[in-house]
Amino acid sequence: MFEFLFKRPGENKPGDEPAAQSGQAEQQTAAPATPQRALQADKLRQINGDETAAADFILQCEFSELRLAAAEFVHTPAQLERVRAAMRNTDRRVAKLMQARLEAIRHDESEQRRAQAAIEQARALLQDELLTPNHVAELDRNWSVIAAPQLAGEFETIRAQLGQRLEAQVTLQRAMRDRLAALRALESGGLPADELRARLAQLGQEQETALAAGEQAALPRALTSEFANEHARIAAGLATLEEGQSALAARDKQLQEWQAAAPATLDADALRKAWHKLPAAPRAAQADEQQQRFEALLAGLPQAERKPKEPQPQAQPAAAPKPRKGADQHFLGTVDALEAALLAGSLGTAAELDKQLRESRDKGMRLTQPQADRLAHVRAELKRLSDWARWGGNVSREELIKAAETLRAQQLPMSDLARKVGSLRERWKALDGSSGAAPRSLWERFDAACSAAYAPAAAHFRHQADERHANAARGQALLDEARAEIGKLESGETDWRHVAGTVQRLRAAWSHLGAIDRKEKKRLDHEFADVLNTLQGPLGEQRRAEMARREELIDEVTALDPHNRHVVDTLREIQHRWQEHARALPLERKDEQALWQRFRAACDALFNSRKESAHALDVERREHESAKAAICTRLEAAAADATPASASKLLRDAAAEWHAAGPVPRAHEARLEKRYHDAIALVQHHADTARRAAGMAQASALRDRLRLVHELEAAIAAPAIDASATDWQAPWDALPPVAADDERVLRERFGAALAATAGPEREAYARLLEQNRPRLLQDLLRLEIIAGVDSGPEFARERLKLQVEVLQSSLKSGHRPATTAAELRQLCALPALADARTASRIEHLLMRLAKEGR
Repeated sequence: MFEFLFKRPGENKPGDEPAAQSGQAEQQTAAPATPQRALQADKLRQINGDETAAADFILQCEFSELRLAAAEFVHTPAQLERVRAAMRNTDRRVAKLMQARLEAIRHDESEQRRAQAAIEQARALLQDELLTPNHVAELDRNWSVIAAPQLAGEFETIRAQLGQRLEAQVTLQRAMRDRLAALRALESGGLPADELRARLAQLGQEQETALAAGEQAALPRALTSEFANEHARIAAGLATLEEGQSALAARDKQLQEWQAAAPATLDADALRKAWHKLPAAPRAAQADEQQQRFEALLAGLPQAERKPKEPQPQAQPAAAPKPRKGADQHFLGTVDALEAALLAGSLGTAAELDKQLRESRDKGMRLTQPQADRLAHVRAELKRLSDWARWGGNVSREELIKAAETLRAQQLPMSDLARKVGSLRERWKALDGSSGAAPRSLWERFDAACSAAYAPAAAHFRHQADERHANAARGQALLDEARAEIGKLESGETDWRHVAGTVQRLRAAWSHLGAIDRKEKKRLDHEFADVLNTLQGPLGEQRRAEMARREELIDEVTALDPHNRHVVDTLREIQHRWQEHARALPLERKDEQALWQRFRAACDALFNSRKESAHALDVERREHESAKAAICTRLEAAAADATPASASKLLRDAAAEWHAAGPVPRAHEARLEKRYHDAIALVQHHADTARRAAGMAQASALRDRLRLVHELEAAIAAPAIDASATDWQAPWDALPPVAADDERVLRERFGAALAATAGPEREAYARLLEQNRPRLLQDLLRLEIIAGVDSGPEFARERLKLQVEVLQSSLKSGHRPATTAAELRQLCALPALADARTASRIEHLLMRLAKEGR
């Protein structure tokens, strides 16, 4: 009834024995897991690369190292996702491996998509009529950051075709520039007219071939238009060049004839007249050389003798003076200048000189016949050249009008259009000076064509002028805003973040202000610089102070101890302060970047140091894990052979080694602790089993000896039995030995009973046996109460009474009675008669105490 008062921790009630036995059976069944692991290892070896079987094995396997080995066979996305989802909360290593392979597959797919997009872009560029190098360069930059070796060959093929197109464009453009340079060189090359015409035709054919080429869209339109204009101009002046070359040839032939004739047969005046009658030569070095040859020929002729002057009659005083005969030296010099101007092709200068000669002639000057013929020849040449110049000028004007009319269709940039129109007007003015005034109809056509062509440029320039005025107004508005900010700064309303943002915004807005008239731009720039310096002065002081505070934060990070357990929290607090400072006052971009780089480098250095320390700790923890695993292995191996004596020492040594080893990786700590405790339980279980087996053997031996003693005492108490006739010693010696103390007590009781089997001591010993029967029952009942063994219903009253006495005695003494082997030994040493019920109770008590290890 009161057994709970005396129940020890870990003791079971009589009805709890099946549960304890089932728990022990479960421990014995769960302890040896090696056969199950071997079976699963054999199943792993039978997979043979089958991915589906490997995935199924991973989902069913109970051993992490076998799951990790099977994970090497899983590669397809579907199986990887399946295994990752199942192992996410079960096996982190396998889940991370699956996740890494999935990410690698997704990365490869992304690279393939980007590579395919780049190839499609390359194909589009290949089909584009106008291929530009910047598009190809952008394509190369995009491909340089793509890792797709499977599509590299296809891309390289298309890229080679693009390179060939670019090379063809470069070749076509270089050939275009070379043709234009060759066309410009034709005019000053001095080629004959026929050769010049052939060369022009050849260059024109080459230009048509280039314009018909596949990459003709890459040719600069300005060069194409300029080539067409130059080709048309040179072709238009080809007729004049032919006439000039014919005149040079005729003059050269005449000079050769005169130089071959005898000087005595030549007359200087006749030679001059014949020379002036020859066709006029163009202005060229060859014409100057021919003129020098002609003058040298004249200088080599003999001088005609002068006739003596006849005496003149004396003048009549009343007669009027006669005009001078012959021109003076100034007039002849003017004629020479007129001839030189005609040779040089300066018609304007020649016309001015002719006007001077007419004015001199009107003053009453009379020319000699040779002088008059010379002057008439010069004026005829002037008229001829003027007619040619007028005709050529009108042709050139028609070309200028045609060029002005085609400007509208060329879609030129406005600056080029304005320059082209200005160039056309300058060339028109130059024609007025060299070829005379143009007809009014031509001028009106030219002016209308130039005005119509220049109209878009005029509108564009008006728009630009309006934009410049609008930009100036915006600049003035920015200045007013900056001055307002200065007013707020002086009034004490200082928000440095707002000031910094305002300065940055004003500076950016000013840099994107656009074009302004130069004079206005100079003034606004000067005023804006002054206002901005006024704003930036105090802002710069605040930023310097802020930079000093940022330096202090960097020093704080540098001074942190990476081994401190609270260093991460401290670093986060410093980073939070850095962000608050950055939000409060932004620095200049370069200063902000430099300080941030230093701060981040200090943080990275701290984390790297912690990482290195953590790595060292991980290595040390893995070593501790290996040591503790070895302890578990040793305990598991020694559990089967554990005895109570060896188990105590084994567990004590293992506990000392386990506590001496340091911490292990946190992920494996629970699993290793469980294995250690399971190994201890397994050793303790085997030791307890061995102890209980030994106790049961001892209890059985004690029961057998005690049973023999009871039989001997019963024979002594029965008068009808001759106890001395039986050999009691032989059965006693045949029984297994018991503990030394129990052996001594039972041997003394057995010896006393054996000595009383015969003689007068038998009756006395029989009476002693009968007297000790109540005491035996009392001591047995007491031991049953202490051991918690049921005594039977017939002893219920006595048991209750004795329980109360035991409780009162325990409460008075302050401690509960101890169940010791000495009390059982006293019960065994007491010689008393025991009936079958009492003997059964004693044997049950012995077996119960032996089973509980008491």
